[in-house]
Amino acid sequence: MTAPSRLEKSAVSPRAWSMLGIGVAAQAAGTVFVSTPAFLIPLLHSEHGLSLTQAGTLAAAPTFGMVLTLVAWGALADRFGEKWVISIGLALTAFAALAATTTDNYALLGSAFLLGGMAAASTNAASGRVVVGWFPKDRRGLAMGIRQMSQPLGVTIASVTIPTLAAHTGIGSAVALSVALNGLLALICAVALVNPPRPASPAQTPPAAVNPYRSNWFLWRIHIVSALLVFPQFTLSTFGLVWLISEQQWDAAPAGILIGVSQFVGALGRIVVGMWSDHAGSRVGPLRLVSISAVVVMLAMAAADATACGIPALILLLATTVSVADNGLAFTSVAEAAGPQWQGKALGAQNTGQFIAASAVGPVVGALIGLVGYPIAFAIVAAFPAAAIPLVPKRDRDIST
Repeated sequence: MTAPSRLEKSAVSPRAWSMLGIGVAAQAAGTVFVSTPAFLIPLLHSEHGLSLTQAGTLAAAPTFGMVLTLVAWGALADRFGEKWVISIGLALTAFAALAATTTDNYALLGSAFLLGGMAAASTNAASGRVVVGWFPKDRRGLAMGIRQMSQPLGVTIASVTIPTLAAHTGIGSAVALSVALNGLLALICAVALVNPPRPASPAQTPPAAVNPYRSNWFLWRIHIVSALLVFPQFTLSTFGLVWLISEQQWDAAPAGILIGVSQFVGALGRIVVGMWSDHAGSRVGPLRLVSISAVVVMLAMAAADATACGIPALILLLATTVSVADNGLAFTSVAEAAGPQWQGKALGAQNTGQFIAASAVGPVVGALIGLVGYPIAFAIVAAFPAAAIPLVPKRDRDIST
């Protein structure tokens, strides 16, 4: 039997598509919780008296929590499977969100966000394993692009709901949305999610898959590239709303809608980029071009703000789309290079690097904006994807089958 050509894609079972759909919904629910504090920044800054640095630090609490547990959740997924890792993690996220609705103390609120982030990390590594396990290689770019829609989809849901809820009913009511979403998805995953097929035994695993970090630098380079590309992505998702409100004089509701539209368009962009990588037969080639594009759009953001050119909304839409396009490419590349016995741990390590960088964006870029203003801050952020360009590997590596 011959392998399918690039024009004749492998068949995918209906169960695989349904598992993908559940995985997307699960991670989107977790992302709503993780994203919620960022959309509380305008309220915390203008009405509660917190500085941008303080509010940005509070917004970084969930992502810092994820850093602490991503590899551990990935190791649990490698050992016990995806179903219960995701289900239990989402249930714990719902409990943390519930705790956050009961306090007005910022230290306790930050602690609840931290613990919720630790729990929400469960979906990141485990749902990636679902895609790699259920989909053949020549359909994984598309599938992972769809799976990576979950993050901007979650941000979209948060952006169009949290500012309005917080402004009209308070912080507790805004966070309560995460209680409902994560509780519901925990139940759905416990009932309907099915672990993908696995190799018969570890003894059949190729020797190179025992520890893929020892054989070459491919995974390390992808991890570093992805961490650098986090800076433009999280700068826009964290400070895009407050930039529109404070610098462009938008009202909170339309600003939130624009951020939501930008994230949704970015989610669609991830699917397009995933299909592109399937067609090209490469993950790293498109990843390099995305890195170059991220430099361009952040410089465009700096120019748009500095010149008040009248089209900031369009530039923000384009910049957001480009800044999130790399995630599916890098995630697929890591999963394929890690092999079946290391996918959960490698995907956990991938997200750990990304969220370490993301945790720094809130306080660091917030302080930078306060010191030099938005245009120069955006231009400085462009240096991070510029540093990523020469680090992208020249060729793909795949030991996933």
